[in-house]
Amino acid sequence: MRDLSQASRSERDGWCVLYARHHHEQKIASILSGKGFQIFLPMYDAVHRWADRNKRVASPLFPGYVFFVDEADRRLQVLATPGVHTILMTGPAPAVIPNEEMAAIRRAVESPFRVEPHEFLGNGDLVRIMSGPLAGLEGIVSRKKDSCRLVLSIRMLGRSAAVEIDSAVLERVHPAQTR
Repeated sequence: MRDLSQASRSERDGWCVLYARHHHEQKIASILSGKGFQIFLPMYDAVHRWADRNKRVASPLFPGYVFFVDEADRRLQVLATPGVHTILMTGPAPAVIPNEEMAAIRRAVESPFRVEPHEFLGNGDLVRIMSGPLAGLEGIVSRKKDSCRLVLSIRMLGRSAAVEIDSAVLERVHPAQTR
């Protein structure tokens, strides 16, 4: 029987991340979920174009990575899963992504807005969404063509995702850092 206090403690601490073989994220997530692990694999819809057709495909928002709640006594099960290269580590312990960063990504993916991968931005104005289904989320503002996007980052991975947002619902939290 699983020790729920251990799982709850781990989830409070944050999420761990594993590095997966190319295009194996969904299979790994399915296998680990079947083994009882709490898994998060954020996906987005992308249109793939070929010479003869276009096809909408669900793709991982962070290619090569699967997030999971760590259970120290079950790490070997994670590492033994086909397609798993490694668990990202900080020294001797698994690296932990803060719950706030994961919650922001989860809310964006579950929202009605379009979410897509975005280059990681280390500078730019930090903003907060004031109203709507994403109220309270903070991220870096980015403009692309005629749209405004909120960039949500997982700092440890150096990866980001952008969600389209109306600039009228944004407030500046902190100005861009100057070098």
